Amino acid sequence: FAAGGQTVLLVAVDSICVGAVGVADALRPNAREAVAALNRLGVLTAMLTGDHPQTAAAVAGAAGISEVHAAMTPEGKLAEIRRRQEAGACVGVVGDGINHAPALAAADVGITFGSATDVALGAADITIVHDRLDRLPTIITLARRSVRIIKQNLFWAFFYNLAAIPLAATGRVSPGIAAAAMMFSSISVVLNSLRLRHAK
Repeated sequence: FAAGGQTVLLVAVDSICVGAVGVADALRPNAREAVAALNRLGVLTAMLTGDHPQTAAAVAGAAGISEVHAAMTPEGKLAEIRRRQEAGACVGVVGDGINHAPALAAADVGITFGSATDVALGAADITIVHDRLDRLPTIITLARRSVRIIKQNLFWAFFYNLAAIPLAATGRVSPGIAAAAMMFSSISVVLNSLRLRHAK
């Protein structure tokens, strides 16, 4: 059972073990594809779980995750996240249960799902409404593009202002031209930001 990724429950009658039951959460659809896409984006994936090491290894293998930390308490997960943050890593946590809430809150980015517990929803920064793991690479790609566009917008806004305001103040260009330059900087920021609407 454990080798197949299941948690083993023993059944006893009058203190005598009469059977064993294997219980397992089904792997989310597209989990393996999502992990592979994250790896292609340069995101290191790791599983932190309270499950038995053998069970955790089987589930991680099915999902394509190579780094596994099993038999962890919520406090242990929190300590591992903080250790990575202290080493300079930006840590994102994906979880949907009550025991994931401390890790979700401590992470740089906590991600949960629409079907998660209320505690997890309150602790996370991002909620994936459709419960689809394949949205994770999309979120990271959009976040990176957003940051890149913000930096471009800041550059052009400062460029126009730094160029036009001193020229207008010294009388080298008319205030109307300086105002038009500032207006153009605002328009360019909006148009540049609208490029995110076409992100695939």
